[in-house]
Amino acid sequence: MLRIFFPSALIFSVLALILPNGFTWALPWIGTLLGIIMFGMGLTLTPENFRDVWKHKHLVLAGLAAQFTIMPLVALGLSEMLALAPAVTIGMVLVGSCPGGTASNVITYLARGNVALSVTLTMCSTLAAPLLTPLLIALLVGERIDVPIGSMMWAVSKIVLFPVIMGLIVRKVMGDRLKGVIRVFPYLSMFTIVFVIAIVIAKNQSTILALPWLIALAVVFHNAVGLAAGYGWGKILKANETDCRTLAIEVGMQNSGLAAALATKFFTPIAALPGAIFSLWHNLSGVALASWWSERGKVNK
Repeated sequence: MLRIFFPSALIFSVLALILPNGFTWALPWIGTLLGIIMFGMGLTLTPENFRDVWKHKHLVLAGLAAQFTIMPLVALGLSEMLALAPAVTIGMVLVGSCPGGTASNVITYLARGNVALSVTLTMCSTLAAPLLTPLLIALLVGERIDVPIGSMMWAVSKIVLFPVIMGLIVRKVMGDRLKGVIRVFPYLSMFTIVFVIAIVIAKNQSTILALPWLIALAVVFHNAVGLAAGYGWGKILKANETDCRTLAIEVGMQNSGLAAALATKFFTPIAALPGAIFSLWHNLSGVALASWWSERGKVNK
């Protein structure tokens, strides 16, 4: 199944660039689509999965530390190395200072990672973001912003936390009667995330077609360093392969939609470019990575 994952994402991406109106109608439904996937993931989890995460809580702390140090510092370093404009540098650092993206949970699931650890990291980084995101922006680029804590937490709770909890409850009640649904779920997840990627591309069509190559190059390297650093950090901590994959995805995939929104509100449209491009790229790179890891088969827990 996953052999067609990345090709499907590319085909739909091209279609979204050519016919954006065929996808932009679904913009209001992105949260709902991701919530449905998270509910399905909840069906595949048990409370024991989260108890295992608690036993390895050092990985949660390590993932948070990597996300809020490596990503903003790499963003600043790349911006200076490529001599990006000050407004673009702010946008780059803003992407690096944001919490993990909700799509990371779906990519972790498809990559045969530790979904419970992924969900925990997304929630914890989101809780930390209202304090750490403005602090990092002030320290690294000397700007002050107000992160919308209430709306951000509500959005992540609706998309991630509540659907997972509902899935856990339904599995507890239904038990083995859900086996058929769980078998079908990976296919639903794959096609849904491909559709979400197409929606994101359609939304940012003008930005992508404007071909800001230098900014795109910075975004690609930023994401790649995050993925590699997260995986390497897991290896240093002697985590198993499943958890290393999860740390890679959680560190490398940011809530770039939040970054673009904050940049638009507090800075300039140019500052939103890195977030818009990151929204496209980290989904495509995540899909490619999930496909490759899935082809390697299951890993020992």
